[in-house]
Amino acid sequence: MERSIIHINVADFAVAVERVLDRRLDSRPVIVAPEGATRAAVLDMSEEAFQAGVRKHMPLNRALRRCRDARVLPPRPDRYGQAMARMLKSAMPCSPLIEPGEGDGHLFVDVTGSSRLLGPPVDVAWRLSRRIRRDIGLVPIWSVATSKLIAKIATRLVKPLGEYIVDPGDEAAFLAPLPLFLVPGIEPDDFARLNDLNMIRVFQAAMLSTDQMETLFGHRGRFIHDRLHGIDPSPVRPVDDPPPRVVECEEFGDDTNDHSQMERSLYRLVEQAGRQLRHQALAARRVALVLDHTDGVRRIRQVTAAPATANDFTLFTHARRVLNLAWTRRVRLRRMTLVCDRLTYPPAQRLLFEPERRMAERQDRLVATMDRIRQRFGTDALAMGRMLAA
Repeated sequence: MERSIIHINVADFAVAVERVLDRRLDSRPVIVAPEGATRAAVLDMSEEAFQAGVRKHMPLNRALRRCRDARVLPPRPDRYGQAMARMLKSAMPCSPLIEPGEGDGHLFVDVTGSSRLLGPPVDVAWRLSRRIRRDIGLVPIWSVATSKLIAKIATRLVKPLGEYIVDPGDEAAFLAPLPLFLVPGIEPDDFARLNDLNMIRVFQAAMLSTDQMETLFGHRGRFIHDRLHGIDPSPVRPVDDPPPRVVECEEFGDDTNDHSQMERSLYRLVEQAGRQLRHQALAARRVALVLDHTDGVRRIRQVTAAPATANDFTLFTHARRVLNLAWTRRVRLRRMTLVCDRLTYPPAQRLLFEPERRMAERQDRLVATMDRIRQRFGTDALAMGRMLAA
C-alpha cells in the first residue's frame, strides 16, 4: 500500500501567531528577535521583511539596516507552544501518527489506509487546513505525498501560501527540475562536490549510479542517491513517541579536573555524535552537557545551535561553550555526557555572506573527507591535534 503523508506548515510561524493576536501587524514587515540583547539575532521574520533581505540568524542591527520600517517583537515561546498544541489537537482526529515540530508550525500526518473512514488524503489535508484556519486563525501551507521527504519539499515550493499534491509514482519527475539545495539532507559539502561536476539540478545528479555516488561520498553515497530519487522510508512517529536524540558519554577512570583532558574528552564525544548525526542525515538544533561530580552533584547546561549543524567543528564550539557554563566547581568530575537533540534535516538555506559560506564549506569538506578515511581505515586512522595529550 502506498503511504499517504500530509505535511502542514505555517510559514513564518512566530510572526503568524503574533498577527493572529494583533491584526495591526498584517501586511507590514515584522521581525521576531530579542531586541536589546547583546548580539541579538533574527529568530523569525515576515515575508515582507524576507523580501527586504532579512534572513534568520542575521544580527538584528544588520536586519534593521536592510528593513528600516520593520516592527521588532520579542520572542514569546509560550504563545507559540500554545498555538502548536492547538494545531496538534486539530490534527488528532485524522491519525494517531502525527509528528509535530518543536514550536515551528510543522506537522507530519500519516493517513495511510484511512480512506474508507476519512476519505481521500487530499480531502483530509484540505479539511485539516480549513479546521486550523477556523479554530486558530493560522493559514497553513499543505502538501500530500508518499513520504516525509517529498511532502516537505513540496511545501517549500509553495511558501508562503498554497498547496501541492505529488501523486504516487511522480516523485522522480517532481524532483528532477529542482535545485539541489532544496533537498533536505544534502549538505553544503555535497553541493560543492556536485557543483564541481557542473551539477546544480536534481536530474543531473540523479543520473549518477549508486556506485558512482559511493565513490564521491563514501558511505553517504547510497543515502544521497536515495534522496535524489525521492526514496525516504522514515516513519511518522506517534505523538507520544519521545523525540530522537544522540547521546555520547565518557566515564573517567580517575576523577579529574584537568581542563586539557576535559577538552580532549569533549572533542572525542563531539566526533562520535557528529558521525552519528551525519550517518542519519540529521542536524542538531540543541547541544547539552551533563557533568557528574565525584560528590554526586550533577550540573546540566545547554545552548541552541542556530542554524542546526552536524559539523564537528561547529558542534565543538557549542559544546565548549556549554562546558564553560556547566563547569563552575573545583570538585573533580567522574562522568561527562553530551546530548545532541532537537534533530532536524540540515538547513537548506545557505549562509548569506561569502566569507562565512566559504569557511563553512571548507569545514564540511574536511569533515566529509575524514569520515571517508575513517570508514576505510578505521576510526583511529586520523586524530585532531587537540586530541593528543601534551
